[in-house]
Amino acid sequence: TRPTIAYLTSAYARASDSFIRGEVARLRDLGHTVHTFSIRRSGRDEMVDDDVLSEAATTEYLLESGPFRMVLALARATLRTPGRVLNAFRLAARTSTPGLKGRLWPLAYLLEAAYLAERLDAKSVRLLHNHIGENSAAVAMLASALSTIPFSMTIHGPGEFDRPTLLALSEKINRSAFTVAISAYGRSQLYRWSNHADWRKIQVVHCGLDGTFLNQPRTPVPRAKRLVCVGRLAEQKGQLLLIEALGQLAAEGVQGELVIVGDGPLRRPLEDLTRSLGILDRVRFAGWKGAAAVREEILAARAMVLPSFAEGLPVVLMEALALGRPVISTYVAGIPELVAPGVCGWLVPPGSVAALADAMREALDAPADLLECMGRAGAERTARRHDGAIEAEKLSTLMMETLGSSGILANAPVPNGRDDSNRVGFATTVRPIPASGGDAS
Repeated sequence: TRPTIAYLTSAYARASDSFIRGEVARLRDLGHTVHTFSIRRSGRDEMVDDDVLSEAATTEYLLESGPFRMVLALARATLRTPGRVLNAFRLAARTSTPGLKGRLWPLAYLLEAAYLAERLDAKSVRLLHNHIGENSAAVAMLASALSTIPFSMTIHGPGEFDRPTLLALSEKINRSAFTVAISAYGRSQLYRWSNHADWRKIQVVHCGLDGTFLNQPRTPVPRAKRLVCVGRLAEQKGQLLLIEALGQLAAEGVQGELVIVGDGPLRRPLEDLTRSLGILDRVRFAGWKGAAAVREEILAARAMVLPSFAEGLPVVLMEALALGRPVISTYVAGIPELVAPGVCGWLVPPGSVAALADAMREALDAPADLLECMGRAGAERTARRHDGAIEAEKLSTLMMETLGSSGILANAPVPNGRDDSNRVGFATTVRPIPASGGDAS
């Protein structure tokens, strides 16, 4: 039997975290019991299908426990293991940021961590895994310090790479049992912001897809001149540039339409720009959609376009390629590790409207047989690099090695009653994992 683990992130489950939900499902298939926790509940607009609703129904939301329960949890921890609480308090203070709010937030994280630590103990959790290295990673780190349950984390970027010092990224990596990057580029950025002695902890485990994408029967490229963009409507995704490029094509008389799937803070500015350019008849804003509906939108398009300014490695590009649709994206972060220009898509310099418009024009005007050839190449490339079952096994191996080397697998229950006041980390024997297909990333 594989050990019980817990997952934590800031907002779970939601339309945009399909990669986390898929990973959780595959770890359960491997025999792990996985309990899911989240700092807060996501908005109703992201409750898009039964999969999201099912995960949300079984997830514990820390903020919904209320401040009284959190304070009581911290008080009980102080009475039981005062040394650990003192060390955790010092850790919270050390990772705070300037300003009143910056000093107070880590104390709020400490309260959340105290409650989480009790829930982990109650569920006999052996390891806590956190996704995304921002506020939830701070809570995971503090919960580990309070409970002696080791924590690990997956860093996606780009947010963590924009504010590594403010997020105490080096401290989190140092105290983690292991840290996962989702691409070779991501690993290089983690190397930048961590001590060389901690590099051995940083492993690449790609985001993976399941059979609904990898085993999908091939669907012919549609005759309609349609492109699709899927993602959160936010500055880093470059959708404003996308609308500008579509406006340029319209001014040239190039026929084509664009479907934008997703929502976010840029929804209104994008709609306003579309209106000002006179291309309302060429753009459809579809909002958030469930996984099945996203697949249908991708299959109804000739290509996926995502002109990102900053990224980790977008899962939607993997999904489009797996479904046999070429992609248009940028030379940013881990994207060139997946997208081979001229083979399975187009890559353009980020921020270039002209280059983006040229690539969109080529995709809209390309013969269907050329697009299908590119789609097949992309599907083969994605299957080699992003098979969810293979990547989940890599992650499970890291977890098993971590727990084996720390003695937790051999010693149940977790030693929550012992006050390891001077304990600063978890010794691991994490070994580099060969990437699928023999690829170094």
